[in-house]
Amino acid sequence: MSETSTASKWPRHVAVIMDGNGRWAKKRFMPRAAGHHAGVKSVRATVEGCARRGVEVLTLFAFSSENWKRPAEEVSSLMNLFVQALEREVDVMHRNGIRVRFIGQRSLLSDQLQQGMADAERRTQANTGMQVVIAVAYGGRWDLLQATSRLARQCARGERDAEQLQEADISANLELHDLPDPDLFIRTGGERRISNFLLWNLAYTELYFTDVLWPDFGDAELADAFTYFNERQRRFGLTAEQLEKQSAGKAGSAMREPG
Repeated sequence: MSETSTASKWPRHVAVIMDGNGRWAKKRFMPRAAGHHAGVKSVRATVEGCARRGVEVLTLFAFSSENWKRPAEEVSSLMNLFVQALEREVDVMHRNGIRVRFIGQRSLLSDQLQQGMADAERRTQANTGMQVVIAVAYGGRWDLLQATSRLARQCARGERDAEQLQEADISANLELHDLPDPDLFIRTGGERRISNFLLWNLAYTELYFTDVLWPDFGDAELADAFTYFNERQRRFGLTAEQLEKQSAGKAGSAMREPG
């Protein structure tokens, strides 16, 4: 199946949990930090692969709210890696017209890292290519709590009627409020769970799990995930028969349109 023939079926938004760095290092009798460093090349390959295939948004789960519970040495190493990688990787993405954004509890991060993130966002904000969203100190429950707290305060001030709240009101107050929900979720490393990542946004996302550890995830593995996505029938609550009727109706309308 060629890239050209399947382009129209590719996801607009891909979300990734990059899991398995520590196990990759352990298998090689190396410190866990070595696995995180090795994982940077997979980030680069995934960004390049998604951009080449016309993906509009790529969201990467870099560091979760729960990751603060890891050994202090590993957390410190991860934070240092973020600082080191920011300038180098953002420079490459900027040259390729990619916009970089961050989501999560920035107040928990060091001043140096917060400044680097803000600089990266300012530098790339006018870019019109694919958007890369990096979730750092992020949790899906935190995201929902922030959204509902904001709505509750608006209701308390009389700016909203609590009885009239819609799902769209919650969506509009989430971290990814201005972006389409992910079409494809990828998790490497063999685990089969979403681990508090984009809980609201993943409601109708196709979930793809692979045993491949993140540092070994390259373009071939990304292609496998896209093949899986292409083979899925996305029904959004409808039956297969309803979808077939919709497709037939659209095809008939297209045939009747004047040339």
